[in-house]
Amino acid sequence: MVQIDNDCFSIPQICESGQCFRLDPVPDEPGAYELIARDRYVKIQTKAEAAGEGKTVLACSGEEFETFWKHYFDLDTCYRDYLARVDEKDGYLNAAAAFGSGIRILRQDPWEMIITFILSQQNNISRIKGLIRSLCEQYGTEKTTEKGTVYYAFPEPEALAEATEEELRGMKLGYRSPYICKTARMAAEGKVDLDRLYRADAEEARRELMKFPGIGKKVADCICLFALHKMDSFPVDTHIKKVLDTHYSGGFPFDRYKGCAGVMQQYIFYYDLKGTSSEQDSGRK
Repeated sequence: MVQIDNDCFSIPQICESGQCFRLDPVPDEPGAYELIARDRYVKIQTKAEAAGEGKTVLACSGEEFETFWKHYFDLDTCYRDYLARVDEKDGYLNAAAAFGSGIRILRQDPWEMIITFILSQQNNISRIKGLIRSLCEQYGTEKTTEKGTVYYAFPEPEALAEATEEELRGMKLGYRSPYICKTARMAAEGKVDLDRLYRADAEEARRELMKFPGIGKKVADCICLFALHKMDSFPVDTHIKKVLDTHYSGGFPFDRYKGCAGVMQQYIFYYDLKGTSSEQDSGRK
């Protein structure tokens, strides 16, 4: 077991922030969550009485935490520094940052994010989660934890490349089915070097990602932010566009937030989704 201080760290907020679709509350266990990332599984407890005041508990070894989960949750970064950069005269962003101060930008797997955000288009969060679950169960590798929990790793490009468009349509992927098929084949054949994306700057990474069918600028920006950790990426979906039109008609102050514009984007997205909007299950449209 590993305990983490809840200083700018909230699993419930991260769960609902629209960046991760394999983090879910555990049914009938208040305060418990389970997370699958790549081929790993961890159970998380957020109840104060179980975790201690202001703590979150990860059911993993210290070694696994240090070698994987610490990096995954970006826990070496001080998000209070990001909060301190919010312009005190910007009432909207101050409210958004305070409301979503427990959000962190996760360091997720690029391949998983490529497929996830192709599926996210014109979709809601519940349905995205269901589609990803079906893909993993059908094409991913079955795993079992030491305590007997069965889960499925995200499908490798080679496994997903074997899927037919008809099979994917049968899983209710709809118009996204040919995109998934072609993208998996391109990745399996090495037509886009996924490892190289980390070394590329944001513009080059976006261009490379947009070689995949079904990936436009907004989806590429999501992948750049939530997988490649390019922190100036600023995905603009319907939530963000509405806020920009309403509160930043003169343009968002990107210069002020250089190096953390993506964090501000997450505060805005979460606040519009959960703090000011009645639409409670919207994806990144």
